Amino acid sequence: MAKWARLFRIVTVVSSISVFTYWFIKKSAVAFVDNSVGLQVINKLPQALDFYLINVNKIDSATKLEPKHIGKIRPEYYRIEYLKMDKSDEYWIVGYLGKKNLVYFSQHSVPNKNIDQIVEVQNYINQSMKLSDAAKKQVDAYNYENTKLGIWITLDFLLLFLNLVLLLKKNNKN
Repeated sequence: MAKWARLFRIVTVVSSISVFTYWFIKKSAVAFVDNSVGLQVINKLPQALDFYLINVNKIDSATKLEPKHIGKIRPEYYRIEYLKMDKSDEYWIVGYLGKKNLVYFSQHSVPNKNIDQIVEVQNYINQSMKLSDAAKKQVDAYNYENTKLGIWITLDFLLLFLNLVLLLKKNNKN
């Protein structure tokens, strides 16, 4: 029975390591997308802002909002993202100063999907209170899901580490 348990532990550890390796490579790969629109967000404000991008996809008659974290952009720096715009012709940019203080919201349309977009954030603006409230809800849900995912991955790594240590531990029977 001990040999079957050891074999099971070996198969579990090897499969877990391979799944996490695949997942990390997939998540960390640069998101170049075929037939995508390049978006460059430039922060011209005197403070660093945490930016989120919300792609507005129109599927049939429903609208689906897909948030994505661009990152914290320091003053006079920029970030480049690539947007898959096959089901969309609009995106929103949301900027936060701190965790919960939404200080920038802008709505952008993409009339020509062959031309890359450049957005310079030069002032604190909120173009639409109604849309910014919807964007804030989407960003909060996105951050909540990422927090849950982070907790599960941490627990999975803990279990993987414990199994690996128990697998490599030598029996010290006297």
